[in-house]
Amino acid sequence: MQNHAYSRLGSLGGAVPSPPSSPRRGSGRRLSAKGGSARGGSVVRRAARAVLAALLRRQAVFLFAPLLYVAAMLLYMGSISLDSVPRIISRPAPGSLYRSPQLYTRLRAEMNADNATDALTTVWRHAYKGGVWRPCINNNTYGLPESNGYIYVEANGGLNQQRTSDRLIMISPFANRLSFDAPFAVQRLRCLANFEALKFSKAITTLSDTLISRMRKKSAENNGKYVAVHLRFEEDMVAFSCCVFDSGDEEKKELDAARERGWRGKFTRPGRVIRPGVIRMNGKCPLTPLEVGLMLRGMGFSNNTAIYLASGRIYKSEKNMAPLLEMFPLLQTKDTLASDEELAPFKNFSSRMAAIDYSVCVHSEVFVTTQGGNFPHFLVGHRRYLYGGHSKTIKPDKRRLAILFDNPRIGWKSLKRQLVNMRLHSDAKGIEMKRANESVYNFPCPDCMCRSNKPEHSKSIQAR
Repeated sequence: MQNHAYSRLGSLGGAVPSPPSSPRRGSGRRLSAKGGSARGGSVVRRAARAVLAALLRRQAVFLFAPLLYVAAMLLYMGSISLDSVPRIISRPAPGSLYRSPQLYTRLRAEMNADNATDALTTVWRHAYKGGVWRPCINNNTYGLPESNGYIYVEANGGLNQQRTSDRLIMISPFANRLSFDAPFAVQRLRCLANFEALKFSKAITTLSDTLISRMRKKSAENNGKYVAVHLRFEEDMVAFSCCVFDSGDEEKKELDAARERGWRGKFTRPGRVIRPGVIRMNGKCPLTPLEVGLMLRGMGFSNNTAIYLASGRIYKSEKNMAPLLEMFPLLQTKDTLASDEELAPFKNFSSRMAAIDYSVCVHSEVFVTTQGGNFPHFLVGHRRYLYGGHSKTIKPDKRRLAILFDNPRIGWKSLKRQLVNMRLHSDAKGIEMKRANESVYNFPCPDCMCRSNKPEHSKSIQAR
């Protein structure tokens, strides 16, 4: 049968195959080894199945897996030294800290060496393209038209603030209730009342003229020209701002007490969040005397510039005024220009003292405003009315100042370049026309003034 089977296969392939060879000697050992590895793998698989089966039978074990992971991580972290772990440092935002004293200390020597330029002689260069403006309300005011039975009122207050009598209306406060955009005749009447008719009392005018004369003598080296600075750094202003200056506990206690005296509960009510750094970055902090000095020196005013400081009682005056006096030794106030006897009738009346400051500031060559309020608002408009439409006022960008004074790497030349540009911007913005919803007291052009290109008028304006 076997021979017959071989012959059948051979008939298909044409050849008779040889019988299978006998197994080699090593084949037994290889099979034995293969069988051993298979047995080892089966043991591992059986162990894995056993563990998985146990876990499946006890599903609650999975609930403890996160805890086991956290515990293992804690054990691992405990074995590592904290010195090798990188620290995340939170840096304060630029302009959020008061670092002006450090800046002054670092730049003081270089600033003192740079005293050659004097901006007082070249501060106002910008000329309005439409020509010089002059007051003209006296020439073109011919009286009001016949009454039509009403007063033009912008009532942004309640009716209970108005009191009506026989054909008479009293509105208080008056300036805030009349529309900014009244008819032309009413605007001219406002101009006439504010810039020509209203005068300070004779006592205030007499003392003011005396102080102006003394300031001009103090600034004889600059042809009688001086700089007036309106500085709001009294204790109540510093407290109300909620800004931080020397970051000391004593300052905090003093200003917290001042806030409580002046505005009981306003700053401590639940839910109110005060962020001094954000306030400073937004330009809402009052400039310190040191910052005013740095700004003016950076704008090119030399240390022989006469400064008139219009202010109340400066917060921590002895400490805060020292650097400003170092930068401008010719600085004066009404208290240094006038004797005690001359100031005695006005000492107990803050409004009368402010009127003296106002008068001296009006006639300065440069007026510097450092904070908002009615004082600079009306003064800037008055100066525009007197000086050909130009306010001759420096209004610094306090947001920009906060960043500049908080820069630990800025050099004197870079600081000065940017502050001079700020001064030039104030020059360019000196002449502005009144727009809708703006006050004629701040922008007297064109309602109170007429355009004039006469050379003799330009000379009279420059001589003031």
